[in-house]
Amino acid sequence: MKRRDFVAGSMLAAGAAPWATALAQASESTWERVTRTKVMRVGAVDGGLPYYKKDMVSGEWLGCMADFYRGLAKSLDAKLDITPTSWGNSVLELQSQKIDIFFGLNPTPARLQVIDFTDPVLNIAFAAVCKKGYAPKTWAELDQPTIRVVVDKGSSHDTLATRLLKNAEITRLDSAVDATLALQVGRADAQILVLPLALSLASKNPAVGQVVILTPEEVATSNGGVRKEADTRWLKHVNGWLASERASGNIRKTFISNLKSVGGVSEDKIPPQIKV
Repeated sequence: MKRRDFVAGSMLAAGAAPWATALAQASESTWERVTRTKVMRVGAVDGGLPYYKKDMVSGEWLGCMADFYRGLAKSLDAKLDITPTSWGNSVLELQSQKIDIFFGLNPTPARLQVIDFTDPVLNIAFAAVCKKGYAPKTWAELDQPTIRVVVDKGSSHDTLATRLLKNAEITRLDSAVDATLALQVGRADAQILVLPLALSLASKNPAVGQVVILTPEEVATSNGGVRKEADTRWLKHVNGWLASERASGNIRKTFISNLKSVGGVSEDKIPPQIKV
């Protein structure tokens, strides 16, 4: 081989190496990537009490879902890499492989088309945080043309409002925090949230309103979202870990502990609709 051909060939091979590595990593399944790198990438929603809360001083993530992540990472001997996200954006980040799993998603029909879900982590009821002086008893009472309801768009709260409320005025904002602010400043009469989030909100900020558990009871599951892929080892491992934690009582213990410590909900304020 002539020297110039050898040099050109060497340069071509060197240039192709990074592309080959990137292509190989892109084709990896979640299970292969996590077990190879020993890093588990997850998403967390700051302010989503008692699921997630970031300590502004230490930078540590608190909350029951953060604790579940730690337990899952430990089962894999993996380091935890937590990225701030939102309930809606978490689906996009799973699809684009920015995160490996996100705890706290309800498997709505739209989400089921684009990502897969673990077995349920929690079974939770929906509630409304209503402004002071307003306490509807049923979803039908809430569904009035004069009532302004606020939700965070793309969430299970949004899905429920769309399904049940045909007459009320629904405003969809970017985050649950934005929705709460709208309620707090008088631009809404009620905010729909899952019960744990509603209880934590009212406990931390009583002035925002009161928690109303409307009838008939609307219940949903809170699951882990994962990327759709042919290799199911990642999903099977997570489901196996969840089953073991539930059987041992750790799921309930961790949830109730965080509802108290992170959500600020005292034992006597935990209603029977909290079923874990």
